[in-house]
Amino acid sequence: MATFFGEVLSVYSRAVDEDDEDLDENEEDEQIRRELDEKRTVQLQWSTDVTESLRSGNKLLCSDFVLAVGHNAASFLSAYVLASAKWDAVGRALVWNERSRAATGQTSEESACVFYRHKDTPAVLICHVTCYVAEDQQFQWTEKVFDCLQPRELTVTVLSDGSVADYKTADYLCSSSAPFLRALHTSAFSDQPVCQPLEQPNIVTGLPAAVLNHCQVHRIAAVVYQCYSDVIGPDSVTMETYKPTLTKLGKSIQVNSSPQTDALRKFVRATEIQSNLYI
Repeated sequence: MATFFGEVLSVYSRAVDEDDEDLDENEEDEQIRRELDEKRTVQLQWSTDVTESLRSGNKLLCSDFVLAVGHNAASFLSAYVLASAKWDAVGRALVWNERSRAATGQTSEESACVFYRHKDTPAVLICHVTCYVAEDQQFQWTEKVFDCLQPRELTVTVLSDGSVADYKTADYLCSSSAPFLRALHTSAFSDQPVCQPLEQPNIVTGLPAAVLNHCQVHRIAAVVYQCYSDVIGPDSVTMETYKPTLTKLGKSIQVNSSPQTDALRKFVRATEIQSNLYI
């Protein structure tokens, strides 16, 4: 190819140079993508005894697994169940994503999913999740956690926060009576839920949906209790709405009917300070 100045250029050589540049850019993009994928990998950290048991090929014997997703659900477990001295923290699931890296001033427990095991009944496991689990991490989180649990005779109870603004109903009075519970369970769940079933076209989303789908596929008895509330942060009234959900789990999980006021105030006040525009 000739230019206006009579210079002859090789089209082939220019194409090769451009391809080399594109190749270098693609390699850099792939490397960045691999690094991000590695960073977004869900990491499970268990206590020493649990780690040794899993390494030997023994999964955790678990009869009841209670998962709380959201600030109200997690605060309910912390104030009404975990406040007693009968629970040990045995592990955590670390999750890194676009929201977790933007969060500041959080402790390691607030930025992770923490697992607790009952001291007298080790087959009872509790996990509360207050951090954000991205869509591409929900399936991974579920697969890794349940791969550590013995699925035989396992019952899963999920407590999930929901906004009443997302609740679809033709009855306005129903949505205005928030907070209230709705249930959705797998076909293997033979017990009777403590509240009305979730009406169509309402759906369960996020991590609770991933857990419910996993349990449905693997024929595990599971139920999701979605609490629809008209408040954003932890609220004592919304927390109390979860109380009936654990009544059928036996004596292993005892719900304190009247927790100390200081325990409730701890969760509610922390959220009020964070959401106050004048502080």
